[in-house]
This record gives sequence, structure tokens and C-alpha cells, in this order.
Amino acid sequence: MDSKTQEARRVSVAYGSESMKARDDLLESAVTAVGDAAYKWSLDDDLLTWGPGAAQLLGISDISKISTHRDFAGRVASEGPSRYECVCRSRESDTGAGVPYELEYQIRDDFGGMRWVEDRGRWYGGADGAPAFAVGVLRAIDERHKREEELVRLSTYDELTGLLNRVRLKEALMDTMVASQRGRQNSAFLLIAVDNLALINDAFGFDVADEVIVSVSKRLSSLARRGDSLGRYAGNKFGLILRNCNEERLGGICERLLAQVRDKVVMTARGPVSVTVSAGSISLPGHASSVDQALARAEEALVAAKQRMRDSHVVYAPSREREKTRLRNINVADELITALNDKRIRIAYQPIVDAASGEPVIHECLVRMEQLDGSILPAGHFVPVAEKLGIIGLLDYRVMELAIETLRTRSDVRLSLNVSGRTTSDRLWRDTLASYLAADRNVAERLIIEITETVAIHEVSELTEFVATFRDLGCKIAIDDFGAGYTSFRNLKMLDVDLVKIDGSFVIDLATNPDNQFFVRTLVNLAQNFNLPTVAEWVSNAEEVEMLKSLGVEYLQGFYLGEPTLSLPGAVAKLPAWRVVA
Repeated sequence: MDSKTQEARRVSVAYGSESMKARDDLLESAVTAVGDAAYKWSLDDDLLTWGPGAAQLLGISDISKISTHRDFAGRVASEGPSRYECVCRSRESDTGAGVPYELEYQIRDDFGGMRWVEDRGRWYGGADGAPAFAVGVLRAIDERHKREEELVRLSTYDELTGLLNRVRLKEALMDTMVASQRGRQNSAFLLIAVDNLALINDAFGFDVADEVIVSVSKRLSSLARRGDSLGRYAGNKFGLILRNCNEERLGGICERLLAQVRDKVVMTARGPVSVTVSAGSISLPGHASSVDQALARAEEALVAAKQRMRDSHVVYAPSREREKTRLRNINVADELITALNDKRIRIAYQPIVDAASGEPVIHECLVRMEQLDGSILPAGHFVPVAEKLGIIGLLDYRVMELAIETLRTRSDVRLSLNVSGRTTSDRLWRDTLASYLAADRNVAERLIIEITETVAIHEVSELTEFVATFRDLGCKIAIDDFGAGYTSFRNLKMLDVDLVKIDGSFVIDLATNPDNQFFVRTLVNLAQNFNLPTVAEWVSNAEEVEMLKSLGVEYLQGFYLGEPTLSLPGAVAKLPAWRVVA
């Protein structure tokens, strides 16, 4: 090889070395720029060689303090596998490309703190393929861990109280029930509700209500034992899981819990607030076989406690009659939904007669259900269940459709349509009926919408808009069951109704009951002062007819005057104008 060739090779090697050095410098600069720190670990002598930035990343003033892997490992706190285990105890073999590893851990700095780092690298084997050295990069991940911990906290704990949230509480209840079933150890679940929190909201504001919830949570926490679980189940409800607790002790525990909240006022930013709670409890696993069943039965016990009075508790006890009623309700609800789908809901028309002439002038629409065999079920069989289970709106919607259909086909009839309290606030029902009536003024003028008095008492402001809407369309509005709820006549005037129906309980035995006579006379006189016609319901004999006529009642309704039928008579008397007292 001549001298020129040797020189060219020397220059090439030198250039290659410089190029490799430049590349290494670039990679090292990139790692440093993003705040990472590179290292090399030689397993033979346990030496660690650190790249720039390691001291700053790890918070170690003198990097020589961790010049060996043993020194470094002494600062690491981790519950998972260590770097030593990932490398030295690896079951893999290096075939030339190295074996990757990745882990996270905390390392103690020189300032008494702990820093989270991500450690990613590769180890390379010697001639036998076993680990000989490793190279890797450390990255600071404190901020990421904080975010992850916050997400875990939010998914586990209630933000306001710091207690378990609903999801985690149910999981804890599941674990407790499984442990109780396997170990045959009794446990219990308490559902606790702050009494009248809505009143506190109205009186003091939501911020004070939140203070009350936090205070109650702290008092309940002070009673929970180690091993018990306490969580926030809903807005004003807490769930307490008691391990190793038999049914005999539940009553006493509930008493102490109620007293812990009751006996000391809650000091809030707006002054002291007196607070009580009610509780429903259930013994496990004896009275529930699933979490959902345990929650439902604890809720049932809580409802029973609230029905007694504030500051009460009830321990769930199985009841054959209650289970039979629940099963019947479920069956009736299924029947009702099927009948709605099959269009087997019917209207029975009961006449309301003119007291002077005895002629029917209005027909009230009473809902009926046709069974598969063609028999007809009265409203009492299914309406109470529909109201209790929240499906009365579906029923009201179908009856409304049937009533409108009748009014369109029979121009000689005037119908009265009952509306439940839930339906008066149902926007779809209101909009649908309004669209029907707006399309045909003649239909609207022959429709009377009946609102029960109990709804009128509690929802006057909401009903004002409802009444105004349908009166503007041409309908008449009646108050049903008048007298049962003692509506103030100020509210009656505010609603601007057209007709008052006297509750039938005051008509029963009218001829022999002086109290009922006085009450009906008073109602009629007051209604006349407002120029409102009256209807007496449940009229059952001729004597009551004569007495009601003498008291000034304009219209009468009852089985004595006409039973509900599924079809209207062939012709109805001329539609009356509303007779009012001058």
C-alpha cells in the first residue's frame, strides 16, 4: 500500500471518528435540551456513567454520590420491579440488538424530597448473551404523576367531602358482601340523608348547604371504625358500610349516629344551623343477595324513616305483604305498558248533568284498560301504580289523544279531561295538546281540563302559565276535588279557572251529615262570589240531588245520575253556556 493510500485511509478513519463524535454530541445535546439524562451501566464493575443534566434532574448536588448502581439503588423507592431485576434477572437473551426495558420509580434527592422518573433503556449481552452493560435515559415525570394521581382521586373520592364517591362506595359494598358471604361474617349498610337540605338551600344558599354536608361527613367519619367504609352516595345522602356488625347492634348504632349530628349545631359562614339526619339500614348478607338489592332495601328503609318524622331511623325487615305488593305493582306496570303498545287503553264517559234540567251537558273522560280477553279494568286497578312508578304521563298522553279524537268526530259533545300533577309540567304533552287545539278552535271550546286541587296548592306559579296557555286557546279549566286540599281562594282567583268540582267526600251522606252540609254550603257561596259554577261529585241518591240543587250547585255527577260507559249516547243536549251567579 503506497503512502497516498495510507494517508487517505487515515483521513477517512479520522473523519469517521469525528463524524461519530459529532453525532454523539448531537444526540447528547438533544437529550439534555429536553431535560432528560442519559446513563451507561457497566455490570462487571457496577459503575454508572452519567450524561449532562443528571444532577439537576435527580436533585443530587454531586453526581459522584451515585457513581455505582448500588449507590443509585439505595436512593430508589419503588414497589414494582427494579432496574436490577429488569436487567440482571431477565429471562431474555441478547442476540445483538439489545433487550429493551422500561420502568418508573421514585428517587430520593438531596433536599429530602422524592422525584418520579421514567427509566427507559436497553441492555446488551456479552459473548454468552447474558447482560454485560445497559444504556438508558431518565425522564422527570412528577407533573404527569400529579395529573394521574388527581385523576385517580377524582374517580375515587367525592370532591366536596373527600369521602368515597358513589362508584367506589358500591365497589366497597360489593367487596364487603363477598367477604361476608365467604366468611359468614355479618356486616351492615346504612343510608343516611340530611333532613330538609332543600330548606337550608332556600334559606341560606348553596354554599351554606355545602358547609352542612361537609360538617355532617366529618361527624359521620368520627364514628366510622377502622375497616368501615364511608362515602357520599348522592347530594344529601351518605353510605356507611359496617364490617363485623350484627343486626342486633344496628338500632343502637343508628341512634348514636343521629345523636352525633343532632346534638351540636353546624357553624357556617352565615351563622349556626341546626341539622338532623335520618337513616335506613340493612343487615348483610342476610337481607340482600346483591349490591343493587342492598341499596334498594336500604333506600326503602330510609323512606320509611323519613315518613315517620325528621331525625328517625328504620332497620330493614323483610315483609311478605310488601313483597307481594311490589310484585303486583311490577305485573300491573307490565300490563299497562303492553296495553299502551297494543292500543288497549279506553275512555269511559261519565255524564255531568245540569242540575236544573237533569240533562247531560258534559262527559268526563275516565281511563280504562281493556284486557286481552276483552274485559275492562277500572282506573283504580292501574292508575295508582302508574303514578307511583312514574309512568302516569304515558297514560295521560294516550287519554288526551283519545279525547281529541272523540271531540273531532262528535261535534255535539263537551268533554272533561283529567290531568295529573306530573303531566301539567310535561312539555311534550302540553305542546302536543296545544298543537291539536290551535288547529281547530271548535275542539278547544268543547274541552275542559281538570286539575286536582292538591296540584293547584303546591304549584300555583307553574300552573298559572299552564292555565293561561289553554284558556287562550279556548279551553275551560276546572279545579277537581275542591275542598280536599283547602285551596286558598286567592290562589283560585290567580289561576283564573272556569269551574269548581266539589270533592265527593263532602257529598257522601250529605242529607244526614250537618258538617258536610255546612262545608258544601260554604264552598258554593265562596265559588259564587267568584262567579264560578260548581259541580258536585259522587251524587248517589235523589235526596242528595234535591239538597245540592237547594244549595245552589249548578251541575251534578255520580253513579245515580249516570255510570261511566265506553260509548257516548247518540245525541247530547245542547251545549250550555256557563251559568254564573250575578
